[in-house]
Amino acid sequence: MKKLVYFFTIVFLITAVSCDNFEEINTDPNKTNAVTPAMLATQTLKDSYRFWNPNPSDFTSGNLFNKHITMMETNPNPGQYFYSYYPYGSFGAFTRLTDLNFMVQFAAGSQYETAYEGLAKFLKAWYGYNMTLDMGDIPYSEAGMATEGITRPKYDKQADVFAYILADLQEAESLFAQAVNFDGDIMYGGKVAKWQKLCNAMQLKVIQTISKKATADQKARFAAIISSGNLMSSNDDSFMLQFSENPNATYPMWNGEERRNYTGVSELTVNSLKNFNDRRLFYFAEPAAAEITAGKAASDYSAYVGAPTELAAEQLALNNAAGKYSKLNKRYVEFRDGDPMLYFSYAEQCFIIAEAIEEGWVSGNAQIYYENGVKAQLQYYMNMPHTADFVHGMAIDQAYIDGYFTGNAAYATGGSKTDRLQQIWTQRWLIDFFQGNGGNYQLFLRTGYPVYPLDPTTSLNPEDPTKYPKRWMYPTDEQTKNPINYQQAIDEQYNGFDGINQTPWWLQ
Repeated sequence: MKKLVYFFTIVFLITAVSCDNFEEINTDPNKTNAVTPAMLATQTLKDSYRFWNPNPSDFTSGNLFNKHITMMETNPNPGQYFYSYYPYGSFGAFTRLTDLNFMVQFAAGSQYETAYEGLAKFLKAWYGYNMTLDMGDIPYSEAGMATEGITRPKYDKQADVFAYILADLQEAESLFAQAVNFDGDIMYGGKVAKWQKLCNAMQLKVIQTISKKATADQKARFAAIISSGNLMSSNDDSFMLQFSENPNATYPMWNGEERRNYTGVSELTVNSLKNFNDRRLFYFAEPAAAEITAGKAASDYSAYVGAPTELAAEQLALNNAAGKYSKLNKRYVEFRDGDPMLYFSYAEQCFIIAEAIEEGWVSGNAQIYYENGVKAQLQYYMNMPHTADFVHGMAIDQAYIDGYFTGNAAYATGGSKTDRLQQIWTQRWLIDFFQGNGGNYQLFLRTGYPVYPLDPTTSLNPEDPTKYPKRWMYPTDEQTKNPINYQQAIDEQYNGFDGINQTPWWLQ
């Protein structure tokens, strides 16, 4: 489950610019050493999208909740067994709204004003989307208004929060449509056309996330956005964080061989890829040592054995020592400029639309969107550097992609709607393999698929080991910083109990 907004490790001249020390720097835009809107944009994007603690140990832990990988140590990691070392959400990202307000203020009257206004709107919506999924009702309409005297913001109902988020995304899209390319953007290089497409795609994701509660107007808006055609059209439009050879912008898993030796690819991942005869298996994993010893080739699908995420830690460690499982591919620790962190890909957009077609929200050919999404993700790995010597003789090439849709990978046109939706959801889930971006645990909560293994005898869910957590608790400091609004929020939503198994509005 996405827990905190993650951060990107990159050092710029503006590292000192933050909410905590803003008063210590020159904020007069008329002075030559003033903070500029571009500097604040860079800092805020860095703080928003880098991994929260970029080291191999924490990066692997941050990938556990979505069941792509398995830790194989004697000490059980709570993230693998449906809990967390710190089971609380965070409102910390909203502290960045101060910097965003200054960014817009400093851009006033310039040709870039509209672009920075769009960025500020988008980021507030991004923060709010993740926070409300983490916790439920949150302060949104009054967030970032401390300078106006609102230090104890009200908690908005979750339905209202989603409405505010969609309104901000729509406004951001309109602003970017009128804007010129701007400076300080580490994600898209300041290209407003790409931000505009992202704002539209993000609205689709938000509306589908609340599919159980989406109104007729919201579904109509979903259809209108698709009809407009101004959406991502290829992997070039994907929203991702690139790493580099710069020591301050290093892939979090780089040089993590010791950690890799205890990191297995999950049984759920391995079996899903085998089911599709999907060569991403050879990009993600190493063959199990015991299978190689038994004479199997590294290019043989059967040489790959996934580690069950629900198995007791002690048994996993013993089986790992015996070479029974496939470990994480060695390429993940070899390169400073490792796999980019995908936050919203063109492939995911395709799967969102394919699901909507199957559900009757929009007309179209779901098979085309399904196949385009899969092709895009396969091409993403085909074109990724640093893979040539790490794919065990099973490289993805165009001929393989062209022949992919056979057997269980072929769209189930002759099956049931459920069969087809499960194909879409599985492929969407695979996008986030070892991405460290928080993933789509909420996709599982909404759809129940792919089925995440849960064994009550190993589950660390303290409230009920037979259940999957649906949320994180509110930050503990809310009980002192904003006690009245905090108490009202848990009373009205969860009958006074701020628990991880409580069901928020969007899942009811």
